[in-house]
Amino acid sequence: MEFTKIGTEALISLWAGAVLAFVLPVAIALIWKFAKRERITTIAIGGVIFLVFALFLEKPLQSLVISVEHPLSRFLAAHPVLWSLTVGLFPGIFEETGRLLAFGVIMKGRRNRETAISYGLGHAGMEVILILGLTYATYLAYAGMINSGAFGEVVDLARAADPKQAESLITLAGQIAGLKISGIVLAFVERAFAFLFHIGASILVFYACKDAGRRWLFPLAVALHTLMDFVAGLSMTGVLRLPIAGLEAVIGVIGILTFAGAYFLLYRKDGAKTKAGA
Repeated sequence: MEFTKIGTEALISLWAGAVLAFVLPVAIALIWKFAKRERITTIAIGGVIFLVFALFLEKPLQSLVISVEHPLSRFLAAHPVLWSLTVGLFPGIFEETGRLLAFGVIMKGRRNRETAISYGLGHAGMEVILILGLTYATYLAYAGMINSGAFGEVVDLARAADPKQAESLITLAGQIAGLKISGIVLAFVERAFAFLFHIGASILVFYACKDAGRRWLFPLAVALHTLMDFVAGLSMTGVLRLPIAGLEAVIGVIGILTFAGAYFLLYRKDGAKTKAGA
């Protein structure tokens, strides 16, 4: 089977995306660590908790509920709004519970406000590396096989095991060939909004653990996280018909407002109180 060769622009886009997805999160985390003299372990805990709660716990259970064939998955598929809400609830509950465990148990003794952002950088950075970095690295490997003519063999092997998987690979090959710099830029803009959201959510859950009178900040973080993925789910199902730019704008508003609210109403005020009491 012949596939369209991967052109220069697509290859450059993939290389740039892969390198930036690995380098930027690490660079931002290190700059913050040295500027604020924060513990690298706090940033690392953010990354590890994301891996455990999002990748190893959330994704398999979410797949079991909405992807595996059974009465509940069929019911959700027939009701796209409920399907979208379910898609939103999984990351909302699992990732925010991971934050709660990190701040309330694992790092219970770390009560300086910088801990919130340090954790958020680890969480958000790991997500960028996994979602963009590993994806673009995988696409680069596929691009090499496509241009060398070996990708057809991969498709044939996949077809022998699962015809649907083979069709997915064929579709993916066309998408890789059509990649442009603009598409990579848009992906990073989306991740930037998500990055801000995760830092904001980390601040919310940090203060929910630090201040007994602010426990309500944890369910607020769950609700905001659910809302962000709920909107994306509504778009995927066609309930919410928005162009890509429109969807990114909505997600961007949620991410920016979450970060700005948490930063100015909690993090910055805490710093002002600390200075006033010094």
